[in-house]
Amino acid sequence: MNGANQTVETTEDRRPEFTENRRTREQADRSDTRDEETDDRVRDRYTCPECGADSITDDEHGETVCEECGIVVEEGLVDHGPEWRAFDAAEKDRKSRVGAPTTNTMHDKGLSSVIDWQNRDAYGTQLSSRKRQQMARLRTWDERFRATSARDRNLKQALGEITRMASALDLPQPVEETASVIYRRALEDDLLPGRSIEAMATASLYAAARQGNVPRSLDEFAPVSRVDRREFARAYRYICRELGLALEPADPAEYLPRFCSDLGVSNEVAQRARELVEAGKRQHVISGKSPVGLAAAAIYAASLLTNQKRTQKEVAEVTDVSEVTIRNRYKELLRADDEEGGDDGTPSQATA
Repeated sequence: MNGANQTVETTEDRRPEFTENRRTREQADRSDTRDEETDDRVRDRYTCPECGADSITDDEHGETVCEECGIVVEEGLVDHGPEWRAFDAAEKDRKSRVGAPTTNTMHDKGLSSVIDWQNRDAYGTQLSSRKRQQMARLRTWDERFRATSARDRNLKQALGEITRMASALDLPQPVEETASVIYRRALEDDLLPGRSIEAMATASLYAAARQGNVPRSLDEFAPVSRVDRREFARAYRYICRELGLALEPADPAEYLPRFCSDLGVSNEVAQRARELVEAGKRQHVISGKSPVGLAAAAIYAASLLTNQKRTQKEVAEVTDVSEVTIRNRYKELLRADDEEGGDDGTPSQATA
């Protein structure tokens, strides 16, 4: 009887459900054992082997040190954090890298794929003829998918124009970003119907240069723009009025560093030209006059005052203003500087 019962129990134990339950219990036991071993290792890592006190991690020196007896429990820790430092939340968000950074200078903000135009693989090996044809088809379809709507195509063309003109005029990246934001605002406010894309793109870049204190004159934009000077000047006034851009008149002093560098004049001439411009501001001479012409006249007058004379023709060629403008404006600046010298009681070196 006992043997029969024993046989029945053994048979039941061999059923699939009993076998599966036994395996599950064994796996759970092994998992608990591993968790306990992991906890023991973590506990041993942060516990001093000498005195049993808690250890502290010194991230600056890469060590785990006992806070009681000072023994170094572990050294040579690996810093898995970023290699840069951030002092506030905004800077941390700006520096954090999760793929390529987004930019307003591209219509999709740089979030789409980019297929290199070079027909080479990752090792620099030239692709076969069949692979080159395949990559050409992929580039074609990639271009089509990146700009599917009319708005995207408009943005793609306009932002491409902004990038081209910014490169030709040697404008910094922040100015290009600002111009892209201005154009996006104009597109969202439905200001483009009936106006040229190139004219609005040129006007956006001109306004961004004014905002970034790196102004370029309209005459400098004319050679690089694909539209007439009068057209993008009209578009600039329209954008400023509709978007409410608060742009102050350009300061002639902002043109001085670039013109002085192109002319190769000394620091003494550059400093004297700045003083003449400041004197003209205080005497209200520069109101209503071209800042480029005033900057050119200030450089010419400063070269006379410092005995490092440059001809009016040389200054006119670099600054792209007429010699007549330089002759008229430099006399006004010298007169303003002479009046300031008389007010202070000291004679001025300026003579018209």
